[in-house]
Amino acid sequence: MDKQTIRDYALTLGVDDVGIASAADYVSPRSPRLEALLPGARSLVVLAYRELSTCESPSPQVAMNGRLDLMEFSRSANYRMARFLEREGEKAVTVPVSYPMEMSEATKGAVAEVSLRHAAVAAGLGSLGRHNLVIHPTLGTRVVFSAVLTSLDLPSDPPAPEDLCIHCDVCVDGCPGGALAEPGKTDLGKCLRNSQPYGIGGSIRFWSRYADATPEERKALLKDPEYWRLYQAAFIGFQYFCFKCQSSCPVGRTPPKDA
Repeated sequence: MDKQTIRDYALTLGVDDVGIASAADYVSPRSPRLEALLPGARSLVVLAYRELSTCESPSPQVAMNGRLDLMEFSRSANYRMARFLEREGEKAVTVPVSYPMEMSEATKGAVAEVSLRHAAVAAGLGSLGRHNLVIHPTLGTRVVFSAVLTSLDLPSDPPAPEDLCIHCDVCVDGCPGGALAEPGKTDLGKCLRNSQPYGIGGSIRFWSRYADATPEERKALLKDPEYWRLYQAAFIGFQYFCFKCQSSCPVGRTPPKDA
């Protein structure tokens, strides 16, 4: 099977772009080797999806549900792409928008089994900006990726332009957690405390307080809005409460219709 056949099929699924990376060109410093995830892995098919304007919503619930919609759509596209490859006799492993990742003290739940940022760059779908997100040549920063790891041996697509970032520092100045102060690095502690206040860190802090509380204090804690949000996050999955670096970036933003 050739790259064009894969590309044509991917676009019939409704994705916005597709790129291919040889396993040899994929480099992610903290993630496991691809061979550890699929013995005989030779390439990655990376699918790109445009983030909707829901990421601009002042309501974190609305913004997050827009992301959940995208994730549900991407899972279907990812699975169908994997089936397409396996019907041709190749092995294929799906890598969704979020998860799988090892949840441990060492990783802090922030190291993916496959770094989709690095996979997208290796597949020619963009380059990293000042915000350390991938900037796609046409979709800009409002893009999310999934991937299929496969035994099919394919060369990488040509790289995107090295620097698509316009270095306006809007993302740096607008980061409510101050997580982008150091170029080339995202302070995960600062980012996660702001973007996922009801993630595992928030849960540990809440239940630590609960363990030390009196019976009356515990009753009050269970009526606290923080507990209700933790409860909701536990059922829905991880909850982002901040999309600033993505929504504020001007690169690739859809212009007004009369522009």
